[in-house]
Amino acid sequence: MNHGISILFRGIPLAMAAFCFAYGAYIFGAGDDPSRLTAGPIVFFLGSICVALYCTAATIIRQIIGTYSAAAKYLFPALGYTFALVTIICGIVLITSNWPGALVTGHVVCGLGLITTCVSTAATSSTRFTLIPKNSADEHFSINPEGFTPAQVGTLMLVVSATAAAAWVWCILLFALGTLPAHIVAGCVMFGIACVCTSLIALVASIARQIRGSYAMAERRRWMSLVLTMGGLAFALGIIVFIVFRGETINFVGFVLIGLALICWSISSKVILLAKIWHADFPLANRIPIIPVLTALACLFLAAFLYEGALFHPKFFVPARVVTGFGAICFTLYSIVSILESGASKK
Repeated sequence: MNHGISILFRGIPLAMAAFCFAYGAYIFGAGDDPSRLTAGPIVFFLGSICVALYCTAATIIRQIIGTYSAAAKYLFPALGYTFALVTIICGIVLITSNWPGALVTGHVVCGLGLITTCVSTAATSSTRFTLIPKNSADEHFSINPEGFTPAQVGTLMLVVSATAAAAWVWCILLFALGTLPAHIVAGCVMFGIACVCTSLIALVASIARQIRGSYAMAERRRWMSLVLTMGGLAFALGIIVFIVFRGETINFVGFVLIGLALICWSISSKVILLAKIWHADFPLANRIPIIPVLTALACLFLAAFLYEGALFHPKFFVPARVVTGFGAICFTLYSIVSILESGASKK
């Protein structure tokens, strides 16, 4: 990877973060109807995920091009966790506010903070990324003493697993204790967010265990299956919502769930890549980045139809904007998987 390409791949997450922040602020400031007060903050805080993805990209790229410093080792993960904390705090403030639609908006923003936490953990697990190709070339499958210790791998796994568990518990509580349609909407979106967080467990586990050299060949199918299953669950719930709430206003959340499923499948590209190139030559490794490109396009095409639908049915206003933001996330994930392919695969 040359310096120019490294700037491009670091610029994509920053550009998508700027888009989410600017577009979310524009939606929020363009009116005071409940749809704008819901869509605006959600799109805005999708930018936090893009910032955490930038931290992951910068962590890996600086190691590849030889500009990684001791300060950067702590700065980038800290930046990601800071955005995650701020996002969760803002979500809690929204939940306790009296804004129209604040219940749904606040819970979803908190969920985006949980995703940002998991992505920041992926950035933390990537701080010794250059050991992956070295360990992959080791014919003896030995543990690399320069890699993470068992305690460090366990801590990384604990953080992302606890975050995913929190999302699942949050989802269950919204369904079990809520009595309003808003609780159903928030619970469904939190379900999709929990699927994304669970998918990120597979990514963190793959990176951390390959850096240590303890990644077993039998794990490859396990982690790939986990991510693909999470995407399938989010997509299936979206279809179920369409059927169960057919003709009702809240069935719009089905489109949001489909968008979250596309994010899960974008994450799968990284997990698949790491699995396929581990102790193996995979000639199609440079084709895997096509996956997040396709999911990004799917989000944008879906959003285009939703924008048209919103002209006749106001319930499509929120998913049209939110799914557009999901497209920015998927395109950012294209940058990450391209960096992984460049730094980890055998040429």
